[in-house]
Amino acid sequence: MNTVLKVLLTALAVVLIAKVLPGVSVDSYLTAILVAVVLALLNLIVKPILIVLTLPITILTLGLFLLIINALVILFTDSLVGGFQVANIWWALLFSLLLSFLQSILHSFLRENRQEN
Repeated sequence: MNTVLKVLLTALAVVLIAKVLPGVSVDSYLTAILVAVVLALLNLIVKPILIVLTLPITILTLGLFLLIINALVILFTDSLVGGFQVANIWWALLFSLLLSFLQSILHSFLRENRQEN
């Protein structure tokens, strides 16, 4: 149940960010849920492979290249999900930063709720 709530909260964050950023658009709430699911799967499967393959450059940039990897995952999600558009890598970078920030805030509500019960 917790995983479903996290996906729904991520979908909510995707919708909110798409309303704020002009370079990002989501057609519907169902598309936002699909974006959240695809992002979760890509972060689980593809992102670790990219991190290992780009480890030398990540070390040289003191971890800042991970921001580019996040943006690439967002762009890959854009190509996989119809109805979700990101204009370019800069919008994807800003989207990934805002998404991480919103996810940490929204997921903290889940942790607080779980600790109260």
